[in-house]
Amino acid sequence: MLSYTDLKKGVVFIRDGKPWEVIDSSFSRMQQRKAVVQAKIRDLATGKIVEKTFQPSDYFEEANVEKRPLIFLYKHREDFVFNEPGKPQQRFTLEASTVGDAARWLKPNTEITAVFFGDKLLTFSLPIKMDLKVTEAPPGIQGDRSQGGTKAVTLETGASIQAPLFINTGDVIRINTETGDYVERVSKESL
Repeated sequence: MLSYTDLKKGVVFIRDGKPWEVIDSSFSRMQQRKAVVQAKIRDLATGKIVEKTFQPSDYFEEANVEKRPLIFLYKHREDFVFNEPGKPQQRFTLEASTVGDAARWLKPNTEITAVFFGDKLLTFSLPIKMDLKVTEAPPGIQGDRSQGGTKAVTLETGASIQAPLFINTGDVIRINTETGDYVERVSKESL
């Protein structure tokens, strides 16, 4: 059993029969009152995020979740299909609403870390940094500094981000998938 003080970032617990993950928590003590933990938690089944205050009398069962690697295969209409490495017959499908913003960075054969509760695929996490090819980049004019030296480029996944003026079509760049920001150029297009 977990007490309210065990609710730290990353802990997964059972509440109302569903698995929840702690995103952020802080311990608070007011004058002449009992200490409480204020936490931001995510329902792993639906992805809904709520803020909740927990009292010293609150106890929770630790959720038995399993993290396994999966490989993204393809997108078909609004479904994203994954399989286990080395087991092509073990396929899992997630709807676009469950995948959410991560769909911007998914390309075929990307390895992800999936969270399972029993046999049900709840959610997944992408690698923090991914290398993606630039498919469309307007020419960068050296004197154009009105936007801070960046321009909008389109990646092979269809996502559009801000990148430095020296990035051209065909370059491979590294992206931070948590923030959606350009990190560095990995390789330059060969002319």
